[in-house]
Amino acid sequence: MSRIYPIGFSIHSSKITNDIPEKKRLLAPLIPGNTSTYIYHTEKDYYDAYKESYFAITHRKAGWDCMRHYEILACGCIPLFPDLENCPPNIMTHFPKFMIQQSNQLYNNILSKSVDPMTEAEQMKLKELYIKPLLELTKTQLTNVAIAQYILTKSDHIVPSSSLPNLLSNEMNRDVKRILYLSGDTDPDYLRCVTLPGFKELFGAECHDYPKIKHIYTDYPEDQAKQLYGRGLTYTKLVDPILRNDNYDITVEDDIKKHKYDLIIYGSYHRGMPFWDLVNVSYDKKDVVLMCGEDLHHCNYNQYAEQGYILFVRELLN
Repeated sequence: MSRIYPIGFSIHSSKITNDIPEKKRLLAPLIPGNTSTYIYHTEKDYYDAYKESYFAITHRKAGWDCMRHYEILACGCIPLFPDLENCPPNIMTHFPKFMIQQSNQLYNNILSKSVDPMTEAEQMKLKELYIKPLLELTKTQLTNVAIAQYILTKSDHIVPSSSLPNLLSNEMNRDVKRILYLSGDTDPDYLRCVTLPGFKELFGAECHDYPKIKHIYTDYPEDQAKQLYGRGLTYTKLVDPILRNDNYDITVEDDIKKHKYDLIIYGSYHRGMPFWDLVNVSYDKKDVVLMCGEDLHHCNYNQYAEQGYILFVRELLN
């Protein structure tokens, strides 16, 4: 049986506003693609522009999924997303497409009114009818932890003694106490970088990233984070360094041989697969997860799935 599942980006719970901010404008001033509107030098300023707005423009880039979609939602703002109805059904499956399409129609209705748009937005109760439900959905379905739990559930793995719900509680499930999260290239890769903190929250140091993804840790230098893709906004400096045991680096190869880890995850199999031959000798394919976060590619995920590996693909077209 083919084990290919859709997956999308996610956002850390610390980035999600607790309350719906006061709205000062109908549309956020940041326009994707218009670099003259990229005037924000800190993450706070960037987020505040969304928090103060009812709507914010976003759109697909090279791929449909985009971190900006989640940043807008996390700020209690509605993504104004043209052509969202054309998004393939197996892409952004956790994203509230239908609700956003409905709210986007209201935006056009507001602009067509002769009265003040802000007054019209208040009268339409956008906060109560759309922003509040979207914010709650973001908190429950679009966090790093929610996506990590989704991966465990779909791959028939569970966290022992977890307070989280076991959505597939049956004899097929396998307890997971330790995870090895492997990377070939440690440069930023959104899917790998935002999913790893979810596993860190679930397993702590017993989810071991190798090599170390330095920029996800809170002690990563701020000046270096700003030099990363997207100025490091949203996906860097999320994890307390105490949630990593550096000593595990020393024994990683022997630990694979001894089957220390219950689950092996390749955060981006396109960008390198360290210890691949050793993993295949030491592990059953049902305990090996391959993740693909690429935008556009000629992916060989069907080939891996036919061999029995479990795959999670961001831009899953079929």
